[in-house]
Amino acid sequence: MITKQQKKNRLLILAIFGLTIIPFLIAWGLKENPGLVKGTTNSGQLITPPVTTERTDFTGFDPFSAENLAELSGHWLIVNVIPDTGCNEVCLDALLKTRQLRLMLNKELSRTRRIVIVFKEQATDAANQWWLKDTLLSRLRGTKNPADDALFLSLLREENKLDDALIEKLIGADDREFALNSDLIRVKPSAELVKKITGIRQNNNIPEGMLFLMDPLGNLMMQYEPGFNTYKIKDDLMHLLKISQIG
Repeated sequence: MITKQQKKNRLLILAIFGLTIIPFLIAWGLKENPGLVKGTTNSGQLITPPVTTERTDFTGFDPFSAENLAELSGHWLIVNVIPDTGCNEVCLDALLKTRQLRLMLNKELSRTRRIVIVFKEQATDAANQWWLKDTLLSRLRGTKNPADDALFLSLLREENKLDDALIEKLIGADDREFALNSDLIRVKPSAELVKKITGIRQNNNIPEGMLFLMDPLGNLMMQYEPGFNTYKIKDDLMHLLKISQIG
């Protein structure tokens, strides 16, 4: 006779098996039914087979990120990359787009996290400027004010810095701590993961501004070229969230 504990053990084994095979079933389903992900020149490309990762492949780029690494588990990840020693206008604009993208998910926002993979060592001051701009520049976008548009385009250039006066101007009357609060987890990848990611491309070159989607089990499964359309990615991600039973 099968005991209750044996039944529980069998159910646990089946659950673990299910969690392992789900991302591959999603990838297969999308490949066989491309209509599930609306296809245009701006939409993503399925990565087949998915690129697997382990949480040990990631370390925090800074103390904030190290404290929040646990957030990577069990969530769909919107993944920016900084492949070189610098983050140019295309790179920074991609960061800002994913900030907008996550907010557009509305009630599904809590199922996602936003990360940036920083391939190489970076100067601390330069990196801090990227994170500040990621947090604050969205306040200048879409205001329909020509002066704001000009300032936005100026600050996208890496050589132009946010100083204290500009930070205070952008924050306005808002609470400073709240205004500077970031949802972007910055991570450094293992050498093995860098090799896996660059291997996705035929020329082993990851361009600035590229974007990936990672499922809750750590599989990179969609890729988007620089200049991606935020609304198209939202459609793709909402489809994935709808058909996924995990994350």
